[in-house]
Amino acid sequence: MGSERLEMRKRQMQMHQEAAASVLQSQHRMGNMPTNASNACCFCWCCCCSCSCLTVMTEDERIQRSTYERRAEGIANCDDSPKPTLEDVTIWTMSFERLMKSPAGRGCFRQFLRTEFSEENMMFWLACEELKKETNKTVVEEKVRQIYEDFISILSPKEVSLDSRVRDVINKNMLEPTSHTFEDAQQQIYTLMQRDSYPRYMNSTAYAELLQGLEEPPPATEP
Repeated sequence: MGSERLEMRKRQMQMHQEAAASVLQSQHRMGNMPTNASNACCFCWCCCCSCSCLTVMTEDERIQRSTYERRAEGIANCDDSPKPTLEDVTIWTMSFERLMKSPAGRGCFRQFLRTEFSEENMMFWLACEELKKETNKTVVEEKVRQIYEDFISILSPKEVSLDSRVRDVINKNMLEPTSHTFEDAQQQIYTLMQRDSYPRYMNSTAYAELLQGLEEPPPATEP
């Protein structure tokens, strides 16, 4: 199984490198070669921006990245999410949308995803939500690059599962990063969680124990 996964990774890398070369050739023929294309990383295959693996970041970029990573760590700490009420937990059964709109719901669901080793799906979705709120072009470009490195790159341990069509869309969007660069990818991961992880969570021991704990009356205090 390990050798098969390694072989699949190699094929993915080859496909992505070929896609990057194709985009660069197309840009060159059109006379619209990005000024930073020479810094493109063959492993990132996006050929859109100066990849951190080949370029030296300026002091400002280091500060921006450090700030982003600290914020990402805050997002990653789902144990600090609000405690749900019985009403909250009951409403989550109605739809995945209800669960995702609830901060407590996202926190509890994310803890469940962690046990299934798929927490990166929620982390990616949350990072995209944060990205869509950003309006500063420089910050947007930095966040887009960081999200790509954290969740899209085939070299990342937190890579999310996306089909080739969506990866092609990302490849094109990365040429001109915006706050909606990962919109298609975010929707695909949302659908994956809705169809796959959400039903399992609703039928899990974790959810049953949470519901039971909220339904039980608090112990009577002695007079």
